[in-house]
Amino acid sequence: MGSLHHNSMAVTALNTALQGLSRRLVQDGLVSEDAVLAAIRAAEAQRVNLVAYLVSRQVADPRQIAVAASAEFGVPLFDLDALDLDLEAVKSVDQKLITRHQVLPLVLRSKRLFLGVADPTNLAAIDEIKFQTGFRVEPIIVEQDKLESMVQKALDAVDTSMSGMEQDDFDLESLEVSGGDDEAGLEDSGRDDVEDAPVVRFVNKIMLDAIKRGASDIHFEPYEKTYRVRTRQDGVLKQVAAPPLALAGKVTARLKVMARLDIAERRVPQDGRIKLRLSKSRAIDFRVNTCPTLFGEKVVLRILDPTAAKLGIDALGYEDFQRQLYLDALSKPYGMILVTGPTGSGKTVSLYTGINILNTEDRNISTAEDPVEINVPGINQVNVNPKVGLTFASALKAFLRQDPDIIMVGEIRDLETAETAIKAAQTGHLVLSTLHTNDAPRTLTRMVDMGVKPYAIATSVHLIIAQRLARRLCEHCKAPRDIPEEALLREGFTADEIRAGLRIYGPVGCRQCSDGYKGRVGIYQVMPVTETIGRIILEGGNAVQIEEQSRREGVWTLRQSALHKVKCGVTSLEEINRVTIE
Repeated sequence: MGSLHHNSMAVTALNTALQGLSRRLVQDGLVSEDAVLAAIRAAEAQRVNLVAYLVSRQVADPRQIAVAASAEFGVPLFDLDALDLDLEAVKSVDQKLITRHQVLPLVLRSKRLFLGVADPTNLAAIDEIKFQTGFRVEPIIVEQDKLESMVQKALDAVDTSMSGMEQDDFDLESLEVSGGDDEAGLEDSGRDDVEDAPVVRFVNKIMLDAIKRGASDIHFEPYEKTYRVRTRQDGVLKQVAAPPLALAGKVTARLKVMARLDIAERRVPQDGRIKLRLSKSRAIDFRVNTCPTLFGEKVVLRILDPTAAKLGIDALGYEDFQRQLYLDALSKPYGMILVTGPTGSGKTVSLYTGINILNTEDRNISTAEDPVEINVPGINQVNVNPKVGLTFASALKAFLRQDPDIIMVGEIRDLETAETAIKAAQTGHLVLSTLHTNDAPRTLTRMVDMGVKPYAIATSVHLIIAQRLARRLCEHCKAPRDIPEEALLREGFTADEIRAGLRIYGPVGCRQCSDGYKGRVGIYQVMPVTETIGRIILEGGNAVQIEEQSRREGVWTLRQSALHKVKCGVTSLEEINRVTIE
């Protein structure tokens, strides 16, 4: 009896400890009593609200928590996926309050501020915002996971708007900038008539934010009635700012001044370069291109990351047998290695990773590029300049007179360059270069189409790497997907793989990533040019015949490599369908 009485008292204590949302979650069967009590104690110790703790530890589903909270407190429920950000509402609340309490101003109407919250019992947040703004604050229930990512997007959007920049803690005007071949800082450039402080700050802010996000490109785009700025992050373009259209000309002029371009010339494309020195030890290079469009000049900045080529071959995403094929080709004293793929597929990084492996004191390495993207000590790098006659072909001929061991040609664009590179590969030099083709077999037939003799290709080209870049799934939030067997078979998986317990993951989205993805990984087709493939080339065979033979020799197609990445949980089906075809 004493034991029963003790248990009864314990149950009573548990029930009285649970109030409001925590009690509702237990009643709805979403969480056990013990789990809720443990979560309450842990959340208090970590100074976070209960909902944030439950979602971060995956104790309960964010959607179910939101529905329960809405029913318990009679507060409306809103899906943030349908939200168009109201920047005026976001700007009305101190950013420190938004970050500290993880709340999101949704709409500002007159003196009423509708505030997105995941935990409506967080009265301290509502009271502080009410006091700071002087508005009547009305809470709206939203899902915790969507709230976290949307808060970050909202703050980023405010940061890149003109008014949001005025409150920055650092001096955006004092960044040291140099352009073109001029190494001197432009600290006094603010006195130019084409520049004023807000525009200088805006451009610098956009560039710094792009570096912080790990973006690869920045696009400044004027249209008839709007002006937008987009950045390419992990291969996908996203709008980050929409300045007033009246600023388009000033922003373009500022960028052209930074890149040492002709401000008065607006009729033809121009190319330039910007070096942004962030500190004594760190500087970032931007490749700048302007292009006249219907409503003004579009300016694109390519961010050149010197650390990308120092990742090492293990970080690029090669399968073990593919990596070994690349290393074997690099170890040969002569011959040609070709890397192929569209613009932005990581060809330069693949080449420089190989060059870094070969970069030793006893080797003479020379490169010709348009332009040099990554500066590497110990390598003789040349910027081609067709205006003065310094083409890929002429640079190659100059290299051959300087006793080279290894030559890298940025791109084989014409017959003269191809023939010179092949002669170098046949006369005791290792040559690395790129071509723009869709896959490895088509690279060989493309060279024949350019006019290169088939026997020259068969005897000089040792390895071809075709590649794409796919976004990596975020390890913190990726979730398994339930996909029908028929759909998996259509995608290219085999029945044996599916029966073996194939698990497919998809993106979710959290504070650690961007839309469920974080970083990128290479997808590769690595094809050695064997004697059999060489014979097909000599006999005038086509790309289909070369591909069939390469499959027989165990070479994976890009699609096979992509499916393997999905099988390993590295990326998603949606992502490989974006960058490869079935």
